[in-house]
Amino acid sequence: MTAFEIEELSFTARSVSDADARLPRFSNWPVVYLLEDGHDIYVGETGNATNRMRQHLKSPAKEHLREVRVVFDDRFNGSACLDLESFLIRLFGGDGRFDVLNRNDGITNRDYYQREEYLETFREVFEELRARGYFERSIPQIENTDLFKLSPYKALNTEQGIAVLDIMEGLVDDLRTPARTTAVIQGDPGTGKTIVGIYLMKLLRDLAQFDPTDEIDGDSMFSDLFLEGSRELFEGLRIGLVVPQKSLRQSIEGVFRRVPALRGTPVLTPYEVADAEEDFDILVVDEAHRLTQRAAQAHGTLTKRYGEITRRLFGEDDYTINQLDWIHARSRHTVLLLDTAQSVRPADIEPAVFDRVIAQARDEHRLYPLDTQMRVRGGSAYLEFARTLLSDEPPEHAPDLEDYEVELFDDLGAMHDRIRERDAETGLSRLVAGYAWKWKSKKKGSTEVDIEIDGCRLRWNVSEVDWIASRTALEEVGSIHTVQGYDLNYAGVIIGPDLRIAPATGKLAADRKHYFDSRGKANNRMRGQVTTDEDLLRYITNVYRVLMSRGMRGTYLYVVDPLLRERLRRVLG
Repeated sequence: MTAFEIEELSFTARSVSDADARLPRFSNWPVVYLLEDGHDIYVGETGNATNRMRQHLKSPAKEHLREVRVVFDDRFNGSACLDLESFLIRLFGGDGRFDVLNRNDGITNRDYYQREEYLETFREVFEELRARGYFERSIPQIENTDLFKLSPYKALNTEQGIAVLDIMEGLVDDLRTPARTTAVIQGDPGTGKTIVGIYLMKLLRDLAQFDPTDEIDGDSMFSDLFLEGSRELFEGLRIGLVVPQKSLRQSIEGVFRRVPALRGTPVLTPYEVADAEEDFDILVVDEAHRLTQRAAQAHGTLTKRYGEITRRLFGEDDYTINQLDWIHARSRHTVLLLDTAQSVRPADIEPAVFDRVIAQARDEHRLYPLDTQMRVRGGSAYLEFARTLLSDEPPEHAPDLEDYEVELFDDLGAMHDRIRERDAETGLSRLVAGYAWKWKSKKKGSTEVDIEIDGCRLRWNVSEVDWIASRTALEEVGSIHTVQGYDLNYAGVIIGPDLRIAPATGKLAADRKHYFDSRGKANNRMRGQVTTDEDLLRYITNVYRVLMSRGMRGTYLYVVDPLLRERLRRVLG
C-alpha cells in the first residue's frame, strides 16, 4: 500500500481556505503540488501549502490555472520534496502533455539520506499521475524523446553549473558597459554542451520575465541573479540560439515551441543572424565547430549570399572572413559551444581559428572546459578508447567499461538484428555509417538500395530532419549529418571502405574514391586550400569517432576493410 496521497482541489481562495481547515498538513508539512488548467502546468514544493497557494493566486501569470493537486506523504522532508519537484518537472517537460511554466534554475540532483527509497516512491507518484491522465508516456518513453533530451529542465552537473553561473555573473557586469565579449564552453561529445546552451537560453528568458510572486530558492546557485538590481538587466534583450545543422536546429525549435518562456525565442542559422534587422545583445552558438569559412556552400544561392553578407558587414568581400566573424559583428556577447574534433568538412572553420579564440578566452578567464561524460555509460574511458582505436597507435586491449557494450560483428545482418533487439528493449537503437556509399535512393520515390553487404540491403535515411525518431529509421542507415548532436541508446556503426589500412605502410588511410560526401573532400578553391589525403583522413576519422560516441548504452561495429577489421578484432578480443 502506498504511503502517499494526492489531494485534489480547485485553484480558488475559498477552496484553499477549506483545505486549510480540513487538512492539518496543508499549512505545516512539506508537500509537492501541481497547478494546471489542462494545457499549462506549474510544479512546486513548499512547507506551507496554504500560504503558497495564496501567493500564486495573486500572480497574473498563473491566474488562468484552475486545478491543484497536492502530494502528501508522512515521510516527506524538504530534500525529498525538492527532488520530487525536479523529477516531475523534468518528466512533464519531456512528455509534452502540458506546457511547463516553471523556471529551470531550481532543478536539482542532490543526494540525501535514503534517496533510493524516495525515488521508488516518486516512480509510484508518477504512475498514479499517469493513471489520472497527467502523462501520456511511460518514463522510458519520455526519456527517449527529443523533448526530454533537449529540455531546459535539466539538473546541471558541477562543472556545467559553474560555467553557466560564471557566464551569467559576467553578463551582469558586462551588460552595464559597452564591452563586447566571447565565452567558450569546450567539451568532448557527450559532455552536455547543447544542454548547457539550452539551459542558458531558458535562464536568460526567466530573468527577463521574472514573476515577482515566485519565491527565489535560496539554495539555487543562480538565486542571486533573480535579486532586484540584477534581473532587470536582462529585460528586453535581443537573444538568440545559433545552430548550424538543419536537423538539430529544427528539433530544438520544436522544444522551444513547447516551453512557454522560450516560445518565440529565435533558433537561427548564421545567415539569419547576418540578415537580422537589428543586432543581438547575446547569441549562444551550439556546435560552433560547424560554422563555415568562405568556400562553396551547400547551395549556389548560399555561396552568393556569403559574399553579399560579408560585403555588407565589413565593406569588402574578404575571403578570410567567416561566419564566426559575422556573429561577432552582430552580437555584443557571444557564447560558443564547441569541440573542434567534430569538424567533418573542409568548409568548416579551420581548427586554428578556434585555437586563437580559445586562447583569448583562456586569457580573459572566459574558457569553460567540460570533462564529465554525461551521455556514454562507458564514460571518458570509452571515449578515449574509441579515439585511439581509430588511430595508428591503438590500445592493446579494451579497458574495463563495466556494463557498456562494445562488440565487433563479422556479419552486417547480425549486427542489424542486434540493433532491432535493442530497439525493442530500450528504443532509440539505430544503424549509422560513414559516407562511404552513394546516396542513390535520395530521389523521392526511388526504390534503389544504397548499401549492400553480406546480402544485407540497406538505404540511407529517408528523412533529413529528426531521422532518429522517424517511422522508418530502424530499417535505414543514418549519416553524420543526421545524428551529430543527438543521443542513441545503441549505435551500430558501419565503418565503410572510406577508412582502411594501407598494406604498404600498415597505417590508417582515407580512400578518396570510396568517400561520397562531395563537400567533405572538395578543395576550397576560393581560398586556395587543397584538401590533402591527410586532411581527408582527419575528417573521416572525426566522422567515425562522432558516430562511435552516439550510443549511451553500447556501440556495435562492422568494418568493411579486412585489415582494419582484424586490427580491431585483436583489440576487442
